[in-house]
This record gives sequence, structure tokens and C-alpha cells, in this order.
Amino acid sequence: MQVEELPDVAAIVGGVLQRVPPARRPLLIALAERLAAVRYRAWADQASDRIRQQRLAACADREEAIARRVESLYDDAATIQRDLLAQTPELEEVNRSIFDGRPIDEQFAIQARGERAGAATWRHFAGMARSEAARDAFLACARLEEESAACLESLLDQPA
Repeated sequence: MQVEELPDVAAIVGGVLQRVPPARRPLLIALAERLAAVRYRAWADQASDRIRQQRLAACADREEAIARRVESLYDDAATIQRDLLAQTPELEEVNRSIFDGRPIDEQFAIQARGERAGAATWRHFAGMARSEAARDAFLACARLEEESAACLESLLDQPA
């Protein structure tokens, strides 16, 4: 597999993010984290090995934890996210199309790259955070992203 042939998740999602006010971008990314959790759970359901299932389910749990942490920083996260989905209806299609028709090892590699980009993004938000609580939440999100990236990268070295 040639890494350069894989879609650049950061660039693709970044294009969607550019249409959203900067202060609301973390909430849009939180929506993408929830979509990733669904994808991880589907991968776990398809895995034949119990350990692999557990590891992928743990990645899904981390994605949901990231979303919850970010959403907790906003007074009316659910309403804002509904508005964001209305502004970016292509988010779900973009999320799906990046992975469609690809072998599982390519899907894992794409997701791992996305997790690494996500970690960098959360660190960027931490650097711009207006409160210590937000900074700490974003840094925790970065660590969770890196755990999932490392998990996926280790799965690439194992037979399905």
C-alpha cells in the first residue's frame, strides 16, 4: 500500500471546516468523532478475533470520549451541532466516501492518519484556548487520538 495514494483526511475535512466559524470548529470535529466511533464499531463487529474486536471498540469509546469532552465546553452544544450539520450536510457523505470500497488495511491506515491529524488539531485548539479547562480538554483529546492511531497502526502489522 502506498501511503501517498490514500486520501488526505485532514485536507478533506479541513475543506468542510473552513466553512464554519473558527469558534465552532471543535464542535464540528466532535460530530466527525462520533461518525468515526460508528465506523470503529462496525470494524469491531466485522473482526473475527476477539482481541481485535476489543481494541477497535476501545477506539470507538475514545472517539465518543473526545466528542463528550469537546461538547462539554459549550453551553448549548446540541443546538449548535444541529446548526452545523445544516451548514455542512456533506459531512456524513465525505466521511463515508473516504473509506468506501477500500480494503480494511487501507481503511485503518486512512483512519490512523486522520487520528494523527486530529491530535495536531486538538493541540492547535489547546494553544488558542481561552481557559485552562478548555486547554486541558483539548490536550486530553489529542492524547486519545494518538492512542487510537497507535492501535490502528499496530493492527496494520497483524493479519485480519
